[in-house]
Amino acid sequence: MTMDPPSLSGRANYSVSDQPLCSEWQKAPEGAVFHLAHILLVLGFMGGSGFYGLLYMFSFLALGFLCCCLHGWSEPCAPDASAWPCALSVLCVAQALHVAHRARSVAFGGELQELYARMFNKLGVSLTHYGEIVACCEGQIQTMEKDHFFSIEGKTPIDKLSVLLSGRVRVSVNGEFLHYIHPFQFLDSPEWDSLRPSEDGVFQVTLRADSRCRYVTWRRKKLYLLFAQHRYIARIFALLVRNDIADKLFSLNTAALDGRGFRYDLRLPSFCHGPHLERTGAIPPLRPSRNRNKRVITKPVDSKS
Repeated sequence: MTMDPPSLSGRANYSVSDQPLCSEWQKAPEGAVFHLAHILLVLGFMGGSGFYGLLYMFSFLALGFLCCCLHGWSEPCAPDASAWPCALSVLCVAQALHVAHRARSVAFGGELQELYARMFNKLGVSLTHYGEIVACCEGQIQTMEKDHFFSIEGKTPIDKLSVLLSGRVRVSVNGEFLHYIHPFQFLDSPEWDSLRPSEDGVFQVTLRADSRCRYVTWRRKKLYLLFAQHRYIARIFALLVRNDIADKLFSLNTAALDGRGFRYDLRLPSFCHGPHLERTGAIPPLRPSRNRNKRVITKPVDSKS
């Protein structure tokens, strides 16, 4: 018993034989709107990340789909050719407005915007992450009048991390001047880096305002909670704090001179322990280099020589 193939009479509309054959290519090219639409789509898909990258991408995509809609409108017998591009253009416009609203909501003005430009923008921190950093300190900027103390050695607990925004702070220990802290430097980076999250401590230096100062501060517990939620922000702060400590050590090295005007080398333990050890004979005295123009690397003098 043989079975006849199913009849295709009911599917005549889908027969390939009913489609017109392309006997000759169209000589006249498509209109300028057709080509402009595809150029705009290509430019739109070249957009990057971030608020401005998304705004760029959705703006060009909206214009590209709008041109496709205008081109499809010229085909009266194909309403779908213009309906879909129109719908996609409306969606891209709505998305672009949403991104613009989000970018405006995380915009910062004044000193916080300058803080972002001077410290965080250089490391590629997005405005979204910076908004979470500012929210951690509640966007509050503290003021410290001249000759007021930020910390007193041996008394002030280490419970925050602060960045100076304006003014100048004098750092001293046992009444002796160490160095200055200038705008966009941490006020307490060495103290912050010296403690673990579960440890407590007090300042070993005194910080006093040399002029009217303004600074932003993050409470220690809230900042550690932010680090636990965003490891990326924790790495950014670790990099900033350690770079700030290196700058402070360099400023100490340039200011440390012996009795004859030579610079000490910070890598020697004698400098860290203080000059009194040299007088007591606990370590050999230092012999500076003769070349004053080059970086000085001091060497201990052999007691037998």
